[in-house]
Amino acid sequence: MKQTDKKGAKNQIGAYGEEIACNYVRNKGFKVISQNYLKKWGEIDIVARETMDNKGKVHFIEVKTVSYETKQDLNNAVSHGTWRPEENVHGKKLLRLQRTIETWIAEHNYEGDWQIDIASVRVVPREKYATIMMLYNVII
Repeated sequence: MKQTDKKGAKNQIGAYGEEIACNYVRNKGFKVISQNYLKKWGEIDIVARETMDNKGKVHFIEVKTVSYETKQDLNNAVSHGTWRPEENVHGKKLLRLQRTIETWIAEHNYEGDWQIDIASVRVVPREKYATIMMLYNVII
């Protein structure tokens, strides 16, 4: 497989994970304000509010997705405690995210409460199966 093919497949899996995370937070009563808020210094995967009335706390959600060939592979990875998607949110990533959040806050003149969350998504695309774990209020 060519490097560009691998990157395309990775982007496709990432987009799939972001859609799963958006649906998850909507089902939890959040209102998704935007997806893929992009600046040259960083990106926020999902911006959502706790309530549908536009008065709740804003959540900046970083989505990390990993894919598996089969449900058995996914279950083995989970049961053996192997690599977890959220481990890819390291200090450098959080600093870029913080700068992008500061830009979003300034552009929207937002003065309310906010927090950073991580959506850890594991998918088996061929079987249309996924799991999600949310880590709330990640501290920088």
